[in-house]
Amino acid sequence: MSMNHRQVKFRNIFLMLFISLIVFWSCSNNSQDEQAPEPELIFQSGFEPESKVVARGSDADIVGTDLSMDEKNDWVSNLDDNPVAGNFNLQFQGGDSTQRFAQIVPEPGNPQNHVLWFWLNEPNVGGTKGQIQANIYGGKNGLKEFYQSVKIFLPGDFYTVHTYPDDIHWLTIAEFWNDITWSQQVPHGFRVTLGMGKPVKEESDLYFILDGQDCQLFEDGSQKYTTLWSEINKEVEIPIEEWFTMEYYYKEGDNESGRFYMTIQPEGGEKELVFDVTRFTHNSQDSDPDGVTDFNPLKLYTSKKLIDYMKSEGKTLQIYWDDFKLWKNKRP
Repeated sequence: MSMNHRQVKFRNIFLMLFISLIVFWSCSNNSQDEQAPEPELIFQSGFEPESKVVARGSDADIVGTDLSMDEKNDWVSNLDDNPVAGNFNLQFQGGDSTQRFAQIVPEPGNPQNHVLWFWLNEPNVGGTKGQIQANIYGGKNGLKEFYQSVKIFLPGDFYTVHTYPDDIHWLTIAEFWNDITWSQQVPHGFRVTLGMGKPVKEESDLYFILDGQDCQLFEDGSQKYTTLWSEINKEVEIPIEEWFTMEYYYKEGDNESGRFYMTIQPEGGEKELVFDVTRFTHNSQDSDPDGVTDFNPLKLYTSKKLIDYMKSEGKTLQIYWDDFKLWKNKRP
């Protein structure tokens, strides 16, 4: 039976729509492929022998090659000399080893394994706060996307943080600067801060907290931070006295394209989603962001009040780190 004019017209319209959908799908896939380069492992270390902490003036560094890893395992050639990331060092901003230190030591209870130990017993920064941090600073090419994995162990002293007689909004464990907030030559300061928090004054478990802040730097060196967004996940308690792996993904973007994704996985347990946030991950006034060139992948930074409280209870703030890995362009 031959088709009438109206049937032919509908058939042609349907064919045109079908072809358009195929073209759109093909172009979309090609565009996604172009925007998704291959993941690149930048560096990895389990802090095993041949990796060692050395003094660098009032701060420190890690040098050597972790022979437990089969590639990208040299602290100097694979990390310091890699323009993709930046130069690594350990920074204290004051104090001495009676107040704070970072050391590679045998894991407590498992001497065959070595770990990086952050120990903070007194406010070492001008007597007002305490800080130990790993810096990866001065990357030649800003990271638009990167992914980190690290294992963390919080010893039993951290249970005392649960009893601190106030809420906690400042116990930082990682920080990402896009851009840095301490140079007059950099106009669009911004940071994403990842920390541990206690949402109430009463005794409570600890939870992960996250925020993004614009920063204005004044001529006298003072700063004004404006919080654009903040998150706390009260569904996932921070484990104490057990190793867990923390993974996070950072993508530079605005309120519609910026992303911070994070999971934790206790040893022998299931992976748990902590954050999957779509928000600004660069300064909200920056129309031409250039990636992250400076960040603190491992950090222990908090107030004098919390440090003094721990000491009054005969306890110390401590974090053990292991199996640090950093990728460019890796996605969840």
